[in-house]
Amino acid sequence: MTTDLKQLNLILSAQHHDPFNFLGLHEKGKKTNIFRTFLPDAKNAWLKVGADWLPLEKTHQDGLFTWQSNTRPSSPCLLKIKYAGGTHETHDAYSFMPFITEDELHLFGQGQLNQAYNTFGAHACELQGIAGVRFAVWAPSAERVSVVGDFNRWDGRVNPMRVRGGSGVWELFIPNLTAGDLYKFEIRNRNTGAILTKTDPYAREFELRPGTASYVTSTKQYQWENQTWLKNRGQHDWLHAPFNCYEVHLGSWQRKEGNELLSYRELAEKLVPYVKEMGYTHIELLPITEHPLNESWGYQTTGYFAVTNRFGTPNDFKFFVDACHQANIGVILDWVPGHFPKDDWALARFDGSALYEHEDPRLGEHQDWGTLIFNYGRNEVRNFLIANAYFWLKEFHIDGLRVDAVASMLYLDYSRKSGEWLPNKFGGRENLEVINFIKQLNTIIHQDFPGALTIAEESTAWPAVSRPVYLGGLGFSMKWNMGWMNDTLSYIENDPVHRKYHHDKLTFGQLYAYSENFVLPFSHDEVVHGKHSLLDKMPGDAWQKFANLRLLFTLQMTSPGKKLNFMGNEIAQGLEWNVNSSLDWNLLEIEAHKDMQRLVHDLNHQYLTTSCLHDLDFEPQGFDWIDCHDSDQSIISFIRRARDGNFAIIVLNFTPVLRHNYRIGVPKSGQYTEIFNSDANYYGGSNQGNGAGLQTETVAWMNHKQSLLITLPPLAGLIIKPN
Repeated sequence: MTTDLKQLNLILSAQHHDPFNFLGLHEKGKKTNIFRTFLPDAKNAWLKVGADWLPLEKTHQDGLFTWQSNTRPSSPCLLKIKYAGGTHETHDAYSFMPFITEDELHLFGQGQLNQAYNTFGAHACELQGIAGVRFAVWAPSAERVSVVGDFNRWDGRVNPMRVRGGSGVWELFIPNLTAGDLYKFEIRNRNTGAILTKTDPYAREFELRPGTASYVTSTKQYQWENQTWLKNRGQHDWLHAPFNCYEVHLGSWQRKEGNELLSYRELAEKLVPYVKEMGYTHIELLPITEHPLNESWGYQTTGYFAVTNRFGTPNDFKFFVDACHQANIGVILDWVPGHFPKDDWALARFDGSALYEHEDPRLGEHQDWGTLIFNYGRNEVRNFLIANAYFWLKEFHIDGLRVDAVASMLYLDYSRKSGEWLPNKFGGRENLEVINFIKQLNTIIHQDFPGALTIAEESTAWPAVSRPVYLGGLGFSMKWNMGWMNDTLSYIENDPVHRKYHHDKLTFGQLYAYSENFVLPFSHDEVVHGKHSLLDKMPGDAWQKFANLRLLFTLQMTSPGKKLNFMGNEIAQGLEWNVNSSLDWNLLEIEAHKDMQRLVHDLNHQYLTTSCLHDLDFEPQGFDWIDCHDSDQSIISFIRRARDGNFAIIVLNFTPVLRHNYRIGVPKSGQYTEIFNSDANYYGGSNQGNGAGLQTETVAWMNHKQSLLITLPPLAGLIIKPN
């Protein structure tokens, strides 16, 4: 009786570490069965024994009901409960067997449960033939964890969970709950007694902002129609194929009247055909995981497994991805494993301890962003992130992940002064735990999702970022070329009269261009926070601004490396990107902006169809300088080659001076045709060029036995091919 009283007091005070040891059906002695249930709002309760409903005795005024007999009821026990609002039947939650297997617990503890999202979170299902929802959460520093929601009046005493040994994993099956029920976890820290109410780290859906509770997700399956795409993706030679990404923030690409957001299904109807028509191969989405603030652009994620409900449901997003695939467009998801926000209802100090983060702020806090850093050395935390990547690729058929802020993860002293960081065990600044995490992540993705890509935003000279793990690399497919981006924008922002003094910024990139599989990005980061839009970065009068931007796009699309452009660049957006409003699509009523869109359209399609512009993007055999030394006239010329010998000549003039009879050496004699000219009047240019065709002369020039005399338009780029 003393033991029972202690356990009762723990139930009443919501402190019981093992409620299954007291509640539910138990044997008392050899023949007596005792059943207990805690129903604080019930007036009466009955237990089904055989064909009869037998009354339970209310043995404590706060709501403990008890029954004992030599007869044993069937399990799971069935209850009839009378409340003020009526009577209903339900099975007792404490009559069910554990549902997480020992293998799952072992793999999770080892950091190797790749589909942990099927173990943790909330899942509508049947257990022992009874319909309900099973819940599981990891909270090793908890004294007690409860599921709370509308179904129990958010009372943490009603549905305490079972802990699974020393794993720190808690579980509970609650009968009669269904998809759409709101829930959270209430956690009591075992050291301080602090009560925390937290959203589920593995939740698939959340209530609308500003609410932060999770929904039990519907089990309704989406019927995919992209089997052909996935099959082809696994056989796709992406190293030699065109890759041209349109980077999109779904909330500000386009909006309806009244500044209302488009849904995932409306975006499938509007965005996908636009991307297809413009000639992009992929859409890269700024994070669409759930986040509380628009102004974070999605980079401060609180729901890693939840599609943001700003635009619809998980199945609506699957519809969007499916529409992309049916249009032969890949989908890259911007993924943020480098940090998470401090919101007290989310991951931060989840069980009252530094669970997902580090306790020491020298390891656990990003000072620049006011966010927390994952503890990559903890198996369960690493498992959370790897399972999250797996989730998006498997459940949503995402074609790849662009991993945000990799440099901030790799370096322990990233943006820190002396004394503000801790070295690794060898005394170095490299985060050894992150290196292991990244290698494990990339190995799993490339092994289990053939053709899926991982792309690093890594801004330093860390070696072999995009080289296979088995060769000593980090294992990413590609890496953003931040050096090329910074040098190129720094160069083009100069007044043309000064560009000859910065010519090396155009040419230096070739010294390292093939050390990684590079993507050449003009991303969202370059058109916000006072950096100006691409158009507004350009020097000169209005005509020169547009001409410079046409030239910039020509340089990007003809240089070795895959491509990425942020939405709005293609229409020469005048203002900086604003996350809370649509792009200025009305600019297309102005001819200069419409001309820019035509130029980007045509450049994209040239890149798609001209093999030498993409075939050897990652190999030095695909590029030869014709002349990189003409700094006085700010002109560069080079050859792009394909494996089959196909080649094109690129000539770029970075001054507003028209050059007649400009001689360039070429590797083959015969006739040549200008297949692209950024100065064409069709694009708003001055229409200077070589439309009549070109014939080589036997004049040796620039290490070639023959050469061409060309007309080189002002602030323009040419693509010339042999006939």
